[in-house]
Amino acid sequence: MSDVATSTAPADVVRRQYLASAAGDLEALRATLAPDVEWTEMAGFPLAGTYRTPEGVTANVMEKLGQDWDGWTAHDDTYVVDGENVVVLARYSAVNKATGKPIDVRVAHAFVVRGGLIVRFEQFVDTALVRDAMTD
Repeated sequence: MSDVATSTAPADVVRRQYLASAAGDLEALRATLAPDVEWTEMAGFPLAGTYRTPEGVTANVMEKLGQDWDGWTAHDDTYVVDGENVVVLARYSAVNKATGKPIDVRVAHAFVVRGGLIVRFEQFVDTALVRDAMTD
């Protein structure tokens, strides 16, 4: 069994990113991202767009989620690995700060990991469920 904390295996790098995110450790999360990472949040999602650089990802995605949601967590449960490609089936849970409405939404995340770093991320999520929780 590999040591997730130091392994460069694609699934372990991705798992480290989820653990850092859940812990709110943005420095550890940035350490899993390549300097030229391309991180794409799905069209229709409140933070839709493609972000580059580890700092750009955490400032425009994780920090903004923390501003709008209490307890935002991506619960990773199923990993499908094909070489450098890692697809994770997961769910988001959180409570919107403005409306008090909770979400529990299934998602799929597609990662490409090279040289022990995430170089690409793409999110697939039911954006309507997320937006519904953000409106009264």
